[in-house]
Amino acid sequence: MPAHYGTHQFARYLGISRWQMRVGREHGLLPEPDLDGERWSSGLAEKCKDHGERIVAAFGAEPPIGSTRAAARLAARVRLDVERRDVEVLAARGDLAVISSFRGHPVYLLRDLDALDAAAVRDVVAARKGPLLDSVDAGGAATLLDWPRKTFDRVAEERGLERDRLGRFALRDVRALADDAELARRVRAEKRDLALARSRSAEARIEDAARTWLARCTAYLDRAGEEPPDTAVLRRALRALRKARAETDEPFPDP
Repeated sequence: MPAHYGTHQFARYLGISRWQMRVGREHGLLPEPDLDGERWSSGLAEKCKDHGERIVAAFGAEPPIGSTRAAARLAARVRLDVERRDVEVLAARGDLAVISSFRGHPVYLLRDLDALDAAAVRDVVAARKGPLLDSVDAGGAATLLDWPRKTFDRVAEERGLERDRLGRFALRDVRALADDAELARRVRAEKRDLALARSRSAEARIEDAARTWLARCTAYLDRAGEEPPDTAVLRRALRALRKARAETDEPFPDP
């Protein structure tokens, strides 16, 4: 056992991720470092060896998300155009716990969002929208369907969805799209293909960056360049490439 642990080492010792480590400390489930305010002694770590399981039980295994993504998750579940401000109202009312913050913005646990009373969400959305509750604009429709905006625009045109005087769509018509199993299958396939294309594009860009670094390194070795390239650049590129290839190689679910 090491004599002491840094933050990342301590997280690995406990079997938790960096976000779980941070949230666990914020909520008092982990002690503060006892060595120079930066490291945990082996003795303290030994006393906390079961704390990792407690943290996973308290906060789950999936990282928390911000208000925008939380709104999209709720929108797909309650089939309303939930917005970021609605999530913040739910938190202010005490219906939803703010588990932590990221870059100054509140974040929420997925399981808390999934356990949120659908009626409470509808009440908040209804209070914001008033007489517009039974209609949605194109952006709101795409949100509650969990579709790309361009996909909704195209399908709305194909299906001849009617707009009201404000250019909004009837909520019942948008929900009918969500209930169309064949259409849902087709959109899932499109989203899968788009995600794969983005992953492959990212992989190609990173590979080009790594090749550029190698060319500069070769030039330096051949005395054609005066300065060697920064090795940190290559490390970052290789980490990014590993992640991109994992996403590209990950099997996508059948539509």
